[in-house]
Amino acid sequence: MSIWTRIGEALAALAKGEGLLAVFDRLRAPPDRSVAFTIAVIALGAKMAKADGLVTRREVRAFRDVFTIAPEEEDNAARVFDLARQDVAGFDLYARRIKTMFGDDEGPLCDLLEGLFHIALADGFYHSKEDAFLQKVAEIFGFDERRFKSIRAQFVPDADRDPYAVLGVDPDTPMEELRAAWSRLVRETHPDRMIARGVPPEAIKLAERRMVAINRAWEDIQSQRR
Repeated sequence: MSIWTRIGEALAALAKGEGLLAVFDRLRAPPDRSVAFTIAVIALGAKMAKADGLVTRREVRAFRDVFTIAPEEEDNAARVFDLARQDVAGFDLYARRIKTMFGDDEGPLCDLLEGLFHIALADGFYHSKEDAFLQKVAEIFGFDERRFKSIRAQFVPDADRDPYAVLGVDPDTPMEELRAAWSRLVRETHPDRMIARGVPPEAIKLAERRMVAINRAWEDIQSQRR
């Protein structure tokens, strides 16, 4: 059963008047975390897309870049997107609930934040209000400024693409420790590890961009150190 069918069934079971947040709250416990993860990305992404005052077609299409949607699941997916746009719950409610759901497990929280960056950059422009939105989400997730900049460096074209920031290390870190940091990030980005963290198979494409950024940073550092 696909993630969209599971969400569709959950929506169908809602009492009249309940919204997307109610579905999320019901599905936060295992084995439905992947459903809750999907809802969180969609809800936060829909609210972030409005942060710069305009929801463009590219930002809407960005959801398709994050999630694989089979033709037969179009209706279920569309319903989730529509509910997310209409939802009156604040973005901070979703962010705090997802933080409570995963606790100190930063892996899925990082996955989710990267998905939001992907959506934010879909229109080719990174607005200051989108940056403020994502900084607030990162703060709720418990990420410090360094961790946030590390993630942002993977996505924002005009950000300082410091390879050390991408790997989350200091410039004076010994080469052996740099290699260990790169290796750890590569392992964490493997699709199997991401699925185990709660990322649905439909969203494994999130790993592709991160892997490219990680390997590019490692190559840049190796070149500099030579």
